Amino acid sequence: MTVGNLTTSKQKTMSAAEAVQKARDTFNRGTTRPIEWRRQQLKNLLRMYEENQNVMVEALHKDLRRSKMEAILLEVDYLINDLRNTLHYLDEWTKPEHPPKGFVNILDEVVIYNDPYGVVLVIGAWNYPLQLLLLPMAGAIAAGNTVIVKPSELSVACSNFVVENLPKYLDNDAFIVFEGGPQETTELLKQRFDYIFYTGGTNVGRIVYEAATKNLTPVTLELGGKSPVYVDNTVDIVVTAKRILWGKFINVGQTCIAPDYVLCTKEVQNKFLEASKKVLKEWYGEDPQKSPDLCRIINNRHFSRLQQLIESSKNKIAIGGCYDSNDRYIEPTILANVTPADKVMEDEIFGPILPIVCIENAYEAIKFINEREKPLVLYLFSNNGEVLSKFIENTTSGGMCINDTVMNMGVETLPFGGVGNSGIGAYHGKKTIDTFTHKKSCLKKNFAAIGEKLASGRYPPYTEGNLKFITALMKKRHGPSLKYLPHFVAFAVGAAISYGIFAWQKMASDDS
Repeated sequence: MTVGNLTTSKQKTMSAAEAVQKARDTFNRGTTRPIEWRRQQLKNLLRMYEENQNVMVEALHKDLRRSKMEAILLEVDYLINDLRNTLHYLDEWTKPEHPPKGFVNILDEVVIYNDPYGVVLVIGAWNYPLQLLLLPMAGAIAAGNTVIVKPSELSVACSNFVVENLPKYLDNDAFIVFEGGPQETTELLKQRFDYIFYTGGTNVGRIVYEAATKNLTPVTLELGGKSPVYVDNTVDIVVTAKRILWGKFINVGQTCIAPDYVLCTKEVQNKFLEASKKVLKEWYGEDPQKSPDLCRIINNRHFSRLQQLIESSKNKIAIGGCYDSNDRYIEPTILANVTPADKVMEDEIFGPILPIVCIENAYEAIKFINEREKPLVLYLFSNNGEVLSKFIENTTSGGMCINDTVMNMGVETLPFGGVGNSGIGAYHGKKTIDTFTHKKSCLKKNFAAIGEKLASGRYPPYTEGNLKFITALMKKRHGPSLKYLPHFVAFAVGAAISYGIFAWQKMASDDS
């Protein structure tokens, strides 16, 4: 069990309790609160990305045989662009907010301060081992927290990259890398954190949630589930096939928002299969195993699980179905005429297997989706506005993407997160900072005589007259905006004083 608390090349052993205490001491000293300190740490992190792009690409290739294009687009550049965006908006996203106020507080200041939670735990996932660890960590830094990051032990090369490089660029007292497997994670979860951010499977997510509840620790759980795709006969089937297959087979299906299964009519299924055969041959050639653009399954355990799904669906294979255990290779596979009772429909697939379930119409598809756990993403392919409205109004999902897949992740102004079994909370863009920020509300009153006079009716002895006066003041009114009322009151008071001085001078002049 090791912690990335490096000032030299030698790594120091530290227990979970020691790591958390160190991070808490740093937070309590106020180290992370100044905006300029946060900005410098984020700039250092950006420099780490920019100076180590090739090293990150190489690590992703070692763990997942990720192609350079997928490594850069889905992880390295994704991290760089997100961090540049955060740095650009850092002052705006962290400054105090001034929400609207009612008449009773018209002379007061109403403020929401953006407070860091404190010590944050970020547990990463192996399928996108850099992005899913470092992106939320950057948001926690921007919000002013200290952070303990736990890379996935399954993605060994990427974990080593984080352990070796993060301490070279960031403050070692505020940001700590904690390595290990399930035993070490269990020890971490016994500690008291101020916020926990977990990305991974639903079963482990439940364990994290249960541990968090013991200390009433708020959490974000980015889980997964079976994200459905509905396709009707109004779409361009070739473009649709390309967009679905790309979303499914990037990272060879090991993506939490990958399309998990397709719902369509038999007519659309036949057209989709015909188009898919041509598209897959165009992308990966006659022998996809030789393609440099296909990743590999992360380990033997996950390979065996996917192999069993293929074996249990032999009579449903329409495209693909080959595999090689020595290479942890599974061919892009599409299953036709799958039924809800088939094994492949039980759990999230998380691999290059795409089942097609035939339905008669959109209403049957909606019913099918609603009978299952709420998905992380719902994908709709249709040019029929009425059909799209029916899905939007009658289904629940973490997010939606219409006429494409996965590309919703590239819109930083769209919060990303699940609902129900697919997750709790959301992040991306400003929402990442908000996730790691406590909104501390504050009412600032002054000792002005007029304000005290207006509010004095709340004091004993209580009378009916005072009660009526106070309730009248507090009554919610939704007329014209009160934004400029303080200026109007100041003007009115000034005018009254000026008039009084003028009247006094006139009286004095008349007397003389």
